[in-house]
Amino acid sequence: MNRLGVDPSVLSIVLAGGMGKRLLPLTAVRAKPAVPHGGQYRLIDFALSNLANGGFRRIVVLTQYKSHSLDVHISVTWRMSTFLGNFVTSVPAQMRRGPQWFAGSADALFQNMNLIDDEDPKYIFVFGADHIYRMDPNQMLRHHIESGAGVTVAGIRVPIEQASQFGVIETADDSSAISAFREKPTDAVGLTDAPHQVYASMGNYIFTTEVLIDILNADAASNRSGRDIGGDLIPALVASGDAHVYDFSTNVIPGETPRDRHYWRDVGTLDSYYEANMDLVDPHPIFNLYNNEWPVFTSNRTLPPAKIVAHGEFGAGRVANSVISTGSIITGATVEHSVISPNVRIEPGAIVENAILFDDVTISAGAVVKNAILDKNIVVPRNRQIGVDSDRDREEFTVSDAGIVAIGKGEEISYS
Repeated sequence: MNRLGVDPSVLSIVLAGGMGKRLLPLTAVRAKPAVPHGGQYRLIDFALSNLANGGFRRIVVLTQYKSHSLDVHISVTWRMSTFLGNFVTSVPAQMRRGPQWFAGSADALFQNMNLIDDEDPKYIFVFGADHIYRMDPNQMLRHHIESGAGVTVAGIRVPIEQASQFGVIETADDSSAISAFREKPTDAVGLTDAPHQVYASMGNYIFTTEVLIDILNADAASNRSGRDIGGDLIPALVASGDAHVYDFSTNVIPGETPRDRHYWRDVGTLDSYYEANMDLVDPHPIFNLYNNEWPVFTSNRTLPPAKIVAHGEFGAGRVANSVISTGSIITGATVEHSVISPNVRIEPGAIVENAILFDDVTISAGAVVKNAILDKNIVVPRNRQIGVDSDRDREEFTVSDAGIVAIGKGEEISYS
């Protein structure tokens, strides 16, 4: 038994095969879970850190789409001691059931049932790889066991006006039993204790192993299934009375503050991704990376400390409300409300505001970058302006619905 008295016989499966089309151009060269976040992390680090902090360290990561950088990150970062049977390993699509890629999240599980046979767990966590949050999985597992559910779905309370953006969980009376699971309803029913709220699915599930095996086999035999966990497996288990919801608002994390409690973001679009990064830079951030009692783990490049240098003409510049990663040098420049990743160079007189700069970006002297996401290895030429003239930006780059300019990895930027 672990520290909460929960049966440790658990296999964790992290789904990391999605293409992330709505995050283009950031996903043009990498899987969505490998997209950098918060300067030095990858999106997948948050799900893996929650599992590792909770003591669940038998983890397989199912990959498929442009997975090389993700596989390398997992192999370098997530090394576990094998003496106690701990591991984190990436498992690419292997076509064990025939010459076809994963047809959906449920099919990804079905094609990898050999992993379940090998580990023989009592319970199976199935977590998404691309959400930003802290959660203790022990507390969700305890709820799952006490309820007797075949599957437990993590649900976060959101305003009923946002129901059309999520898979919505409806419950029967005051019970945690799920009475309906609907994708993006426009006529959602509010919660009994909070009619102005609904449960949105967080994309995290706990299955009792026998139930998962049975429903996967039944789903694979169906000609009408879309091979999706949320679209097919959960509704089927709701119909059989085997599905319950876990209220994320009851989850307690050591070291959390009232400001960052129960934070969860689905970073499925450029705008939601940008906003989640901006949540990190306030003096009292909405999501606190500095909680040492429940850390977010990652690997770091061997780089010197970050440095802020004064320049004769521009003085010390100004750096405020920003995350500055190792190896970065800011020389006589203005940097405000931005996330600066490792080994970035910002030269004299440059202005960076409300921006996310990935590794090895250079902002040349006099350049201006505002309201933008710049992927790795980009050089912004001297005096070039990005995020200032929206019409010009749209001619050259990807611009989100909210006006955020996104420039892909290594993309060349003209001088004028």
